[in-house]
Amino acid sequence: MGTVAAMPSSAPASPDTALGWRAPLDEAWRSMGAPGSPGRVSRLDRGWSTVLRSATDAQPLRVRNIGADVAVGDWVVVSADGERVEHVIDRTSAFVRRASFEGARFEAHTIAANIDVVFLVHACGSPPNQRRLERELVLAFDSGADPVVLLTKADVVDDPGPVRDELVAAAPGVPVLVVSGLTGQGLDEVRSYSTGGDTLAFLGASGVGKSTLVNTLVGAEVQATTEVRDSDQRGRHTTVASQLVRLPPGGWLVDTPGVRALSLWLSGRGIERAFADVFDLMDDCRFRDCKHDREPGCAVVAAIAAGHLDPARFASLERLVAEEAALEDEQREWVRRGDRRGHRRPRGT
Repeated sequence: MGTVAAMPSSAPASPDTALGWRAPLDEAWRSMGAPGSPGRVSRLDRGWSTVLRSATDAQPLRVRNIGADVAVGDWVVVSADGERVEHVIDRTSAFVRRASFEGARFEAHTIAANIDVVFLVHACGSPPNQRRLERELVLAFDSGADPVVLLTKADVVDDPGPVRDELVAAAPGVPVLVVSGLTGQGLDEVRSYSTGGDTLAFLGASGVGKSTLVNTLVGAEVQATTEVRDSDQRGRHTTVASQLVRLPPGGWLVDTPGVRALSLWLSGRGIERAFADVFDLMDDCRFRDCKHDREPGCAVVAAIAAGHLDPARFASLERLVAEEAALEDEQREWVRRGDRRGHRRPRGT
């Protein structure tokens, strides 16, 4: 096991900017007293972190995450003995959902940290899922990263236009790119997002073609791929752990396993940004406390009647708002009970 070399306090080690280090991270690190020499988490495995100390690190450290809330993409300081994560530097962004595993319902699960662009991956060969995309966009906007929709497997359909149009309708103002990992269609546009050394994250359901896309972008088989089913053009999901990989000629990519459940965590302005078109309509309602049901002068009802707003989109917004409100109530009750019994507060609050 390697060790982190001690640095003079007057001249702390400068982290590798080619690894994705940015000015806000530097400020956060120095506010901590510039401890150690920060490295970046490239993989997590059952309580262990793989930590890169430079963009060309051929022998990354493998250290324990004892007591540390760590995600792929995090910048961390390893203990002097090289055995564990000692500090996690404040994140500039994080894609967070509500934990889905048993016993952690009131905890946040960070899928990727310190990302600049999050690609929400959907496939041409499957029916477009607007409601899932809307949910993904709420989480993406709350992450602090810029969302981009990727429509993969353009090679399996004659015309991806109709599917793209449905996703555009669910993601107003968000770029929607049509790509193929097999033919290379649209990949130069994807690469353009990492020309400044930025970190990209790919998120999507199982079988949407992320692994093929990652392998093509990286130029090597980073993830194994499997045959697709003729019935729905979906492959079996093959990515088993999130990992940070380098993109040529620069930049980084966080590839994640297929995400089946995407429960909201506490939203900042994610819902408002993902449904900005609907909130703009609400601003035009005659009454400020309009319920958008039968009130006179309701701009939302008028837009639905005129065919300008899909009622399913408005219903999706209402469900997400209700889900977030229910989560807030549950967390308040959890904290109240925990304070009374001396239990810990849920992580992420």
